[in-house]
Amino acid sequence: MEQFESWKDLLNPEFYIKMGGFWVILFIIFAETGLFVGFFLPGDSLLFVSGIYAVDIMTTTFGGSGSDLLDTTLLAGCVSVAAILGNAVGYWFGRKAGPSLYKKQDTFFFKKKYLFQAQKFFLKHGSMAVIMARFLPIVRTFMPIVAGIVDMDRAKFLKDNVIGGILWSFSLIFAGHYLNELFSKQFGIDLKSHLEMIIIIIVLVTTLPLILKFVFSKHEVDNFEEDIH
Repeated sequence: MEQFESWKDLLNPEFYIKMGGFWVILFIIFAETGLFVGFFLPGDSLLFVSGIYAVDIMTTTFGGSGSDLLDTTLLAGCVSVAAILGNAVGYWFGRKAGPSLYKKQDTFFFKKKYLFQAQKFFLKHGSMAVIMARFLPIVRTFMPIVAGIVDMDRAKFLKDNVIGGILWSFSLIFAGHYLNELFSKQFGIDLKSHLEMIIIIIVLVTTLPLILKFVFSKHEVDNFEEDIH
């Protein structure tokens, strides 16, 4: 089992895979999408790297099926369930907590500005925001909470939640698994040996849109907060 050495390990998806494998992956995906304290967890990169290790993960946990496709599909399916359940908990929490969250003081685990950003995203994109938010770090953590706060129709939320959870989980896990297979067969490159660079690229690709939006529209978020209050 992987040993914890520094806080940097918390941002390294390979650490979680080697530390606890299948069950830790499910918990992290549930926490990142269902508990607002999970916004700092490595969701996208964890799924991609999990795809690279899919067969190893399923073999270690359940003995494996002998089929790469089946093992990868089963892993993606289980992750989808964890993501869907996480969003459902976030939605329920939003309905129960309601406007009181906007009065909550910032802590290390809770940043009110993220809540405003998620609400603005929801108001702009409607129910599709639940699906789209899956692919946006931080926003995906707060989106189900916002959907609950604004009392989004439960049936619509359930539909978008299921679609988003499946698309997010299967696309990233299958991308990790089959890109690793492609690079290995065609170029003799094992992506497991280049995980640090891959993680950096994924983080940049997924966070750059949020960074640019924050830089160029910070005043809009501030005005939005004033309107809410």
